[in-house]
Amino acid sequence: MGFALQPHTGCLNTSRKRAYARFQFHREAGSDMSNIALLGLGAMGSRMAIHLINTGHSVTVWNRDGTKTAALRDQGAHGAATPGDAALHADFVISVLTDDAATRAVWTDPDIGALNGLKAGATAIECSTTTPAWARELGRLVEAKDARFLDAPMSGSRPQAEAGQLVFMVGGVQACFEIARPILECMAAKVMHVGPHGSGAVLKLSINALFAAQLASLAEVLGVLSRHGFEARHAADLIGQFPIIAPPIAGAAKMMAVGDIDPLFTIDLMAKDLAYMIETATVSHATVPSAELALAACRMAQARSLGQANVTALAALYK
Repeated sequence: MGFALQPHTGCLNTSRKRAYARFQFHREAGSDMSNIALLGLGAMGSRMAIHLINTGHSVTVWNRDGTKTAALRDQGAHGAATPGDAALHADFVISVLTDDAATRAVWTDPDIGALNGLKAGATAIECSTTTPAWARELGRLVEAKDARFLDAPMSGSRPQAEAGQLVFMVGGVQACFEIARPILECMAAKVMHVGPHGSGAVLKLSINALFAAQLASLAEVLGVLSRHGFEARHAADLIGQFPIIAPPIAGAAKMMAVGDIDPLFTIDLMAKDLAYMIETATVSHATVPSAELALAACRMAQARSLGQANVTALAALYK
């Protein structure tokens, strides 16, 4: 997940128009669409799977909780008992999981891991938000199977996944990116090739760190304004009118003002991403004090049992 907290309400985006046009062409020509395995049916993966199904692909899904797999079968997906089984005949294997530990287990388990079923020539796409170190390691493991690899984390949360408005930041070989682009475009407002393996992961952590720093500052500022007589919703509205405030931050201000903490992007996930960013900076001898401060705010919120609340719950620290 990422920084976009408000649903997009515009028309069908260019990427999805291209993806749909390809689907129409292949359907009219009588050719087969791709076999796709999707591993992880959480808030993002389940919605991504539906777009892939609706675009005409043959989709096989796996999830630890089998009830979620059953729900996707009702919409046209095939279910698999293990990640390895899901990957067995797939042209593309997409993982959408929580963190390094979860993705490592799903890909590399010696008995049921997806790498066991990955066929030569297939493309593995890691859409989870991971450390770049793990993304690069996974890339090497995939290439050892004579398959292709992309790290493709995404910006957006549930509304964007629902609307097919995600933004993918893709690291990997350009030729591999071009092969996978039509698949990602089924779910996206924008698909960007940003560099070699690990580049998508670095950029995603950087974007989320920037967002977190702004959110932490926003929560502080709203707290100060409330103590100086500003009604919360009026303060949020005023802040949103300044050109330095991006639309997602303006939206977050309005959510903070009314106490909307419905979990689109949780404090626990933000804390995880910030910790990964700090780790990534440390190994490259960089410093990220703003990320460290934002992580401290997240830790304070977690100590107040707000970890599973939306990131807008940071405002509760300063009331």
